Parts: sequence; structure tokens; C-alpha cells
Amino acid sequence: MAMEAATSGTQTSRRRSTYVPPSQMHVYTLPALLSRYGRAPLDDRQLDFLRDASGRGEATLFYAGNLDLLEAPTVSIVGTREVSEAGWRRSARLARDLAEAGLTVVSGLAKGVDTAALTSAISSQGRVAAVIGTPLDKAYPAENAALQQDIYRDHLLITPFQSGERVYRSNFPMRNRVMAAISDATVIIEASDTSGTLHQAAECRRLGRWLFIAKSVVEDPSLTWPTRFLGQPKVGILSSTSDIVDAIAPTQANQPL
Repeated sequence: MAMEAATSGTQTSRRRSTYVPPSQMHVYTLPALLSRYGRAPLDDRQLDFLRDASGRGEATLFYAGNLDLLEAPTVSIVGTREVSEAGWRRSARLARDLAEAGLTVVSGLAKGVDTAALTSAISSQGRVAAVIGTPLDKAYPAENAALQQDIYRDHLLITPFQSGERVYRSNFPMRNRVMAAISDATVIIEASDTSGTLHQAAECRRLGRWLFIAKSVVEDPSLTWPTRFLGQPKVGILSSTSDIVDAIAPTQANQPL
């Protein structure tokens, strides 16, 4: 079943019509992108999820904006759409700190944690890359249409889906897997035991990328999922921004933007 927008009727049509897709869209294979920016390549099994979905026989990404923003160390900030006030503040603060340290902030352009991270990094004069679960010619959610335009114009917008493709719920786990692949580390700010964000956590483990879990999540007695990851290689509890910087960018992070 194709995904439906959260609102309907005239209001939805009006809000959707405000999105102007990028005039220039580019194509790059995921293996070539990872090789270009010095990130660990994926084996055939890890690439199958993109091949099978695209039907193109190769793991293909579509993008608009400045691909070279991935040359800097990159950190995904992800979590629930229904973020708490405290979670919003943590997301925004972390994104600001990473931006000021010269890292590229990556997120998924969903409501909640994603929006907090991307808007904070941009307002801090930082660099961002958004990976979306729709083609470049669509904006979801509609309320982030203007933000999506700002990102493809001044930063980087990426998707594994070709323009004109229909949007399904299964698109979003794929988006998370792409984020994990192009990032040096992922930070989970807030997530329930059934959150789709956990697809990205699992992908980090498969790829050998750093995974950081916010201390507040680890200390939440109502959650069981952190125990599946804690104690494994390259999994840490995030207590300060320096934990990430020291792990992935000990030299580059002090360079100016």
C-alpha cells in the first residue's frame, strides 16, 4: 500500500504545491561514493537491499546539492518523530556542537529528532546532508518542504529512489541503511523498542560503523533495545560531543568550516 500523507483535502494539496523540486538531479552508485570519500565499502550482501528495491541491478543514489560535503567526517543524528522536549534540545545541542567542530550532520528529514538536528546545524552555519525516503521530486512530511529546498540548494539531499517512484513504508528502513553507510557514526537520541531507527542501529553493526546511544536512552528502564548493542565493538554511550569527535575525527574536527 502506498504511504498516505498525515493530512488530507485542500490543505494537503496546498501545502504540497509549495515544494519546488531541484532543477538539477545527479546519479551516483553507492560503492563509488563510499570509495570516493574513504568510507569502508559494502560487500555484495550488504548492497542487495538497494539492488532489489531499485530493480536497476546496482545500488544507486540520486542527489542534489554539494556531494563533497561528505568529504568531512559525517555523523547521523536520528530518533523518534514524537520527540520529547528534552530530546529536541539534546538533538539541537549535539548538531550545533558537531557543526561548530567542522563535522557534517546527517539526518532523515522526518519530524522530531531529524528536524531538530538539521535546523540546528544549519542555524549554526554548519553543513548538513539529508537522506530522504521519497524521490527528490517529493517532500515528506509536507511541513518540511521549505527545509528540504534549503538543503538541496545550500547543502546536500540524497535518496535511493528515482523520481516518479511511488512511496512505501518500506522506503524508510532503506533510507536509514543509506544513512548508516554514508556516515562515520550514528547517534540515537530517542527511540522506542519498536522504532524504525533501530534499522539504522543494526546497519551500523553490520557495516562496522560507530553507533552511539544517548545516555538518557540507556538509563531509561522502560527500554530493552539498548542491551542488544551495548558491549559490542564500536558501540558507545554518548555523554558528550567529544565522545564522537575523539572516535571518528581526532584531527579533522578542529579544522574551521
